[in-house]
Amino acid sequence: MAELLALTLIFVLLVGTALGLQWLTRPSGLPPVSEPQKTPVLGGQQPGTHAWQRYHVRFYSMTLLFIAFEMEMMFMYPWAVVYVAEGVKALVEMGMFLAILSIGILYGWREGIFRWQ
Repeated sequence: MAELLALTLIFVLLVGTALGLQWLTRPSGLPPVSEPQKTPVLGGQQPGTHAWQRYHVRFYSMTLLFIAFEMEMMFMYPWAVVYVAEGVKALVEMGMFLAILSIGILYGWREGIFRWQ
């Protein structure tokens, strides 16, 4: 019961602090922001393109390759712990995972992901 009371007190203090900070930083009588002040600034100049402009398609393939390598590392760290408990079964599963990932990387290589133009 004491733990629940302590957690409730901490929660109330956190919410109170957040609301207090919001109240302190609220606009107090400041004039409204004009249209020129709302425009994004790029080194003091008007931006040449819109902020929602689409990226070139080559960036998507690089992003997918990056995600593939990140997924590999994300699964390999906990796998090291599981390998101790599971043994050869975990080794075979990680081998299959790396084989599938390698096929994707080889496909990207064949498609020219690594050639930056």
